[in-house]
Amino acid sequence: MKEPIQVFADYIAKNNLKVTPQRMLIVEVFLKDEGHLTTEELYERVKKADPSVGQATVYRTMKLLCDSGIAKEVHFGDGVARYEQSYGSKHHDHLICERCGKNLEVIDDQIERLQDELAAKHGFVLTSHRMYLYGVCSDCRSSK
Repeated sequence: MKEPIQVFADYIAKNNLKVTPQRMLIVEVFLKDEGHLTTEELYERVKKADPSVGQATVYRTMKLLCDSGIAKEVHFGDGVARYEQSYGSKHHDHLICERCGKNLEVIDDQIERLQDELAAKHGFVLTSHRMYLYGVCSDCRSSK
Protein backbone atom coordinates (compact mmCIF):
# COMPACT_ATOMS: atom_id res chain seq x y z
CA MET A 1 0.00 0.00 0.00
CA LYS A 2 1.30 3.44 -0.94
CA GLU A 3 2.01 6.09 1.64
CA PRO A 4 -0.79 8.70 1.85
CA ILE A 5 1.52 11.51 0.79
CA GLN A 6 2.42 9.58 -2.39
CA VAL A 7 -1.26 8.90 -3.12
CA PHE A 8 -1.89 12.63 -2.83
CA ALA A 9 1.08 13.52 -5.07
CA ASP A 10 -0.12 10.97 -7.68
CA TYR A 11 -3.64 12.45 -7.55
CA ILE A 12 -2.27 15.97 -8.03
CA ALA A 13 -0.15 14.87 -11.01
CA LYS A 14 -3.00 12.87 -12.58
CA ASN A 15 -5.20 15.97 -12.46
CA ASN A 16 -2.52 18.22 -14.01
CA LEU A 17 -2.11 20.25 -10.84
CA LYS A 18 1.13 21.37 -9.26
CA VAL A 19 2.78 19.73 -6.28
CA THR A 20 3.65 22.88 -4.35
CA PRO A 21 5.57 23.16 -1.08
CA GLN A 22 2.49 24.78 0.50
CA ARG A 23 0.22 21.89 -0.48
CA MET A 24 2.69 19.32 0.75
CA LEU A 25 3.09 21.14 4.07
CA ILE A 26 -0.69 21.17 4.54
CA VAL A 27 -0.85 17.44 3.79
CA GLU A 28 1.99 16.70 6.22
CA VAL A 29 0.36 18.72 9.01
CA PHE A 30 -3.01 17.06 8.37
CA LEU A 31 -1.51 13.56 8.40
CA LYS A 32 0.27 14.17 11.72
CA ASP A 33 -3.07 14.61 13.49
CA GLU A 34 -5.27 11.59 14.07
CA GLY A 35 -8.28 13.53 15.27
CA HIS A 36 -11.07 15.45 13.63
CA LEU A 37 -9.80 18.81 12.40
CA THR A 38 -11.72 21.79 11.10
CA THR A 39 -10.12 23.70 8.25
CA GLU A 40 -9.62 26.59 10.69
CA GLU A 41 -7.71 24.34 13.12
CA LEU A 42 -5.61 22.98 10.27
CA TYR A 43 -4.91 26.52 9.05
CA GLU A 44 -3.71 27.58 12.52
CA ARG A 45 -1.32 24.61 12.67
CA VAL A 46 -0.02 25.20 9.15
CA LYS A 47 0.42 28.92 9.82
CA LYS A 48 2.73 28.11 12.75
CA ALA A 49 4.99 26.15 10.40
CA ASP A 50 4.77 28.66 7.53
CA PRO A 51 2.98 31.99 8.05
CA SER A 52 2.94 32.65 4.30
CA VAL A 53 0.36 29.88 3.64
CA GLY A 54 -3.07 31.41 3.11
CA GLN A 55 -6.36 30.19 4.46
CA ALA A 56 -7.77 29.73 0.95
CA THR A 57 -4.87 27.40 0.11
CA VAL A 58 -5.72 25.28 3.15
CA TYR A 59 -9.40 25.11 2.11
CA ARG A 60 -8.56 24.15 -1.48
CA THR A 61 -5.99 21.58 -0.39
CA MET A 62 -8.47 20.04 2.06
CA LYS A 63 -10.89 19.57 -0.86
CA LEU A 64 -8.11 17.89 -2.85
CA LEU A 65 -7.34 15.64 0.11
CA CYS A 66 -10.97 14.53 0.18
CA ASP A 67 -11.13 14.09 -3.60
CA SER A 68 -7.96 11.98 -3.51
CA GLY A 69 -9.37 9.68 -0.80
CA ILE A 70 -6.87 10.73 1.86
CA ALA A 71 -9.46 12.53 4.00
CA LYS A 72 -13.19 12.54 4.50
CA GLU A 73 -15.55 15.12 5.87
CA VAL A 74 -17.45 14.31 9.05
CA HIS A 75 -20.28 16.17 10.78
CA PHE A 76 -21.01 15.92 14.48
CA GLY A 77 -24.29 17.84 14.48
CA ASP A 78 -22.89 21.23 15.48
CA GLY A 79 -22.81 22.75 11.99
CA VAL A 80 -19.02 22.49 11.71
CA ALA A 81 -17.34 20.35 9.06
CA ARG A 82 -14.41 18.34 10.35
CA TYR A 83 -11.99 16.13 8.52
CA GLU A 84 -10.41 12.82 9.41
CA GLN A 85 -7.96 10.58 7.65
CA SER A 86 -9.61 7.94 5.52
CA TYR A 87 -6.85 6.38 3.42
CA GLY A 88 -5.73 3.17 5.06
CA SER A 89 -8.07 3.67 8.00
CA LYS A 90 -10.41 0.97 9.22
CA HIS A 91 -14.08 1.86 8.95
CA HIS A 92 -15.55 3.21 12.16
CA ASP A 93 -18.63 4.98 13.44
CA HIS A 94 -18.93 7.83 15.94
CA LEU A 95 -20.57 8.37 19.33
CA ILE A 96 -21.12 12.11 19.91
CA CYS A 97 -22.11 13.91 23.11
CA GLU A 98 -24.76 16.54 22.41
CA ARG A 99 -23.70 18.62 25.43
CA CYS A 100 -19.91 18.84 25.37
CA GLY A 101 -19.17 17.68 21.81
CA LYS A 102 -16.95 14.78 22.90
CA ASN A 103 -16.72 12.20 20.13
CA LEU A 104 -15.52 8.64 20.15
CA GLU A 105 -14.65 6.45 17.22
CA VAL A 106 -16.22 3.02 17.65
CA ILE A 107 -15.88 -0.24 15.77
CA ASP A 108 -18.53 -2.89 16.29
CA ASP A 109 -18.56 -5.99 14.10
CA GLN A 110 -22.12 -6.87 15.15
CA ILE A 111 -23.46 -3.49 13.97
CA GLU A 112 -21.59 -3.87 10.68
CA ARG A 113 -23.06 -7.35 10.20
CA LEU A 114 -26.59 -6.10 10.96
CA GLN A 115 -26.21 -3.29 8.43
CA ASP A 116 -25.12 -5.75 5.75
CA GLU A 117 -28.06 -8.03 6.59
CA LEU A 118 -30.51 -5.12 6.46
CA ALA A 119 -29.18 -4.01 3.09
CA ALA A 120 -29.32 -7.56 1.68
CA LYS A 121 -32.89 -7.98 2.96
CA HIS A 122 -33.85 -5.01 0.79
CA GLY A 123 -31.75 -6.05 -2.21
CA PHE A 124 -28.84 -3.68 -1.61
CA VAL A 125 -25.12 -4.22 -1.51
CA LEU A 126 -23.54 -1.57 0.70
CA THR A 127 -20.71 0.44 -0.81
CA SER A 128 -20.31 2.83 2.11
CA HIS A 129 -22.10 4.33 5.06
CA ARG A 130 -21.64 6.74 7.93
CA MET A 131 -23.22 6.30 11.32
CA TYR A 132 -23.32 8.96 14.00
CA LEU A 133 -24.90 8.08 17.34
CA TYR A 134 -25.85 11.11 19.45
CA GLY A 135 -26.38 11.13 23.18
CA VAL A 136 -25.02 12.46 26.45
CA CYS A 137 -21.67 11.18 27.72
CA SER A 138 -21.16 9.92 31.28
CA ASP A 139 -19.16 13.03 32.26
CA CYS A 140 -22.01 15.35 31.26
CA ARG A 141 -24.64 13.17 32.92
CA SER A 142 -22.75 13.13 36.22
CA SER A 143 -22.10 16.89 36.27
CA LYS A 144 -25.73 18.01 36.60
